[in-house]
Amino acid sequence: MFTFLSGILILITGYIFYSRYTEKQFGADNNRQTPAVTNNDGVDFIPLSENKNMLIHLLNIAGLGPILGAVQGILFGPVAFLLIPLGAVFMGSVHDYFSGMLSVRNNGAQITELVKIYLGNRFYKIFIVIVSAMLLLLASVFVYTAGDIIAQKFFNQTSFAINNPVIIAIYSLIALYYIFATLFPIDKIIGRFYPLFCLLLLAGTFLVIIGFITKGVHIQNIDFSNINQHPLKYHILPMFFMTVSCGLLSGFHSTQSTIISRTIKTEKEGRKVFFGMMCIESLIAMIWAAGAMHVYSLNLVPENLIGTANVINSIADIFVFPYLTFIVTIAVIILPITSGDTALRGLRMILAEAFSLSQKSIKNRLKIIVPIAFSIIGIILWAKLNDDSFSMVWRYFNFGNQLIAIPTFLYATIYLYRLKKNYLMTLIPGLFYIFITVSFILNNPIGFNCDYKISQIAALIVTFISAYMLFKFKFKSAE
Repeated sequence: MFTFLSGILILITGYIFYSRYTEKQFGADNNRQTPAVTNNDGVDFIPLSENKNMLIHLLNIAGLGPILGAVQGILFGPVAFLLIPLGAVFMGSVHDYFSGMLSVRNNGAQITELVKIYLGNRFYKIFIVIVSAMLLLLASVFVYTAGDIIAQKFFNQTSFAINNPVIIAIYSLIALYYIFATLFPIDKIIGRFYPLFCLLLLAGTFLVIIGFITKGVHIQNIDFSNINQHPLKYHILPMFFMTVSCGLLSGFHSTQSTIISRTIKTEKEGRKVFFGMMCIESLIAMIWAAGAMHVYSLNLVPENLIGTANVINSIADIFVFPYLTFIVTIAVIILPITSGDTALRGLRMILAEAFSLSQKSIKNRLKIIVPIAFSIIGIILWAKLNDDSFSMVWRYFNFGNQLIAIPTFLYATIYLYRLKKNYLMTLIPGLFYIFITVSFILNNPIGFNCDYKISQIAALIVTFISAYMLFKFKFKSAE
């Protein structure tokens, strides 16, 4: 329990002190007007209250990732209770803050446009393809994931084939909701319902905490003589940092921060909205990781279900009072749906910016949304007909998710360097994730399947070359 409580303390003190330091380095200024005020178009640029922005952003970034990542990451042992909060404070929250606030400073620019501004057009062309593909895949998978959960929980379906009429109906309704939520102004659907959905998520997590207190929870402390306890002997570097993305660091968040950059009224809100909500997401991951450790250590989950979404149900059944488990179930269903629709919203805004299409007109929004909708249908059909290939692409998505976090750290580094601020606070995490992603793709079977030591050495070389190139070309041009 001491290790778990130490992790919670890291999150609390990290937010209190490091968030203020991060804000100071950025130079938040309440006298500056935000894009929500200067560009108010009644669609994407709309001033919302600070509380709404906080709850909407938390729900946007907290898909199933912080829960599924936690129940998989805790297999490495109690070290997860330290790595998750340390990573969240010094990497994930910093990443989210700068991606959101640099968007605010650049007229609500999306992540791809920020890459063009700070890193150049060459990086932009590559990056927009990667990000667009990732968001499209993410939205498609969340139709698939949420639909199957609904079909199983509420309609007792055991077949999830595409020729099942129930499955077709559920998928169609979720996809239609995605389209409407993406099409409508942000204050009409997202602004009205997301705060309530987010409170439901927090309520479900709070019920698990109550269960810890009333029923007792078995949480191990860290054993420094055996730090890595993963049953499959996965290496902490890089596998832990690829497994626990949401809750520690997720590149997907950079596509969501830029949505909220168009709705905050003052720059001072950024610390609570971007840095603070990432810390809350990390707290959620810690709590579910603790619950997973309990069910694993007491052998309450069959071996074949360890690390899967079924662990969520086991935790709810054990710690939540029977007549309240429906809250956790609904929260788990809401999570992929609400992250999927904002993934599409982010994609629409990215493509609109790329093609210089004003989104004030619903006609222009439809020009982007209709092709996206057909693409989603195609991906889902392909996924249902070819599960093995889809599973492999999803693993590539996990790699891509961490990969797209790197540019945010790099352009934030250039921004801080120009201001003569502490650019190491973003440079070090950026270089660290270059090492993590390169070593992963070299060593993992979905990549080049190289020997572990060789992949680590090669990743170090790539990291040093990246640092050299950044200093030689980008820093020189920033002077």
